[in-house]
Amino acid sequence: MKVCVTGAAGMTGRVTVTYLLDRGHDVVATDTVPHPGSGIPPLWSPHFTYTRADLTDYGDAIDVLTGCDAVVHLANIPAPTLVTPARTLTANTSMNSNVFLAAAALRLRRVVWASSETTLGLDFTEPPRYVPLDEDHYPYPTTAYSLSKVLSETAATHIAEWSGIPFVALRFSNVIPPERYQDFPTFWDDPAKRRFNLWSYVDVRDCAQSCEVALRADVSGASSYVIAAADTVMTTPSVELMAVTFPHVPIRAELGEFETLQSIARARTVLGYEPRYSWRDHVDPR
Repeated sequence: MKVCVTGAAGMTGRVTVTYLLDRGHDVVATDTVPHPGSGIPPLWSPHFTYTRADLTDYGDAIDVLTGCDAVVHLANIPAPTLVTPARTLTANTSMNSNVFLAAAALRLRRVVWASSETTLGLDFTEPPRYVPLDEDHYPYPTTAYSLSKVLSETAATHIAEWSGIPFVALRFSNVIPPERYQDFPTFWDDPAKRRFNLWSYVDVRDCAQSCEVALRADVSGASSYVIAAADTVMTTPSVELMAVTFPHVPIRAELGEFETLQSIARARTVLGYEPRYSWRDHVDPR
C-alpha cells in the first residue's frame, strides 16, 4: 500500500516509517518539523516522500492523504504534562478529527492510529477494577490527554460507521527504545516506581510491527487493542507485584511469572500481533 505516516519525525514514527518501507509499502511521511536528518530515509530515497504539515488544519490533512491507500496516524501531543491540559485536549482532538474526516472524504482503505493505555485508567491512584487489564476496562480517562484519546475513539466509531472504512486504534503502552532498557534496574527495588501503568511497556519496534499488522488485519468498523510487551519491566513476579501493591484487586486469569498485566490477548487473536522484543534480551535481570 501507499501509506501516510503522520508524526514521522517522532520516535515511534521514525521506526514505523522504516519498518513499512522494509515490508514493501510506499510511505508518505509527514510532521510539523523538517526532515530529522537521521532515523528515516533521506529525501531522495525511492518509495519515500517527506513533507511538512500541520494536521490541526483540515486542508493540510487532505493534502497529505491525497493519493494514499491508508494512514498510520501517530501525530499527537504524546503525554499528559508536556503542555497545558486545554492545549493538549484541543490539539489532539483537532488533529485526530481532521485526519479521520479527511480519510473518510478521500475513501482511504484503512485508518490505523495511536490511542493510549491511559484510556484504561492510568495512573492508578485509584486501583484498577481487575487485572489483567484489557480493552473492556475502557473508558477511564483521568487526564486531558487520556480524554483526548477517548473522545477520538468515539469519533472513530462514528466516522467508521458513516464511511465503512476500518479504523484501528492501538492503545500503546509506555513506548521504550532499546537504549533505555539500561534504566530498568532502577525500578526493581520499589514496585511503586512503575505502578502508574501496572509495570507495562512496549518496545518501539513492536509498535511499528503492530501498525503494519493492523494495516492488514481482517477487521471492520472501529476497534481498539492494547499494545504492550509480553512481560513487565520488573524482576518480581506479576502475582507478587499485585499482592504487594493492589492486594484487593481481582486477578481474572492465570498469570505467567513475569506476564504483562495489560492483556494483549485481543491484539494477538484479531491483529496477529506478537511482541518480539523484551528488555530481558538486553539487560541481565540478576
